[in-house]
Amino acid sequence: MTTWERIAEKARDLPPDKQRKVLEVIESLQTGQAKRLQDPAGLLADLGVDLEAEDLAEARKELWRGFPREAV
Repeated sequence: MTTWERIAEKARDLPPDKQRKVLEVIESLQTGQAKRLQDPAGLLADLGVDLEAEDLAEARKELWRGFPREAV
C-alpha cells in the first residue's frame, strides 16, 4: 500500500471536523506555513514581536540566575 493510499484510508475514517484539520495541515505544508511554526520567531510573527539576540541572552541570564549551582 502506498503512502497516499494509507493517508486516504485513515482520513476517510475520520469525522468531518478532523478531516478539515487534515486538509489544513496539508495546505499549510504546501504554502510553507508549517515550517514557520517550527521556528520560535515564526510563532510570534503574527504578534509583531521582534526578538533580538540580546533580549534572548538577558532572558536566559534571568532564568538561570535562581538555578542552584551545586545541583549541576
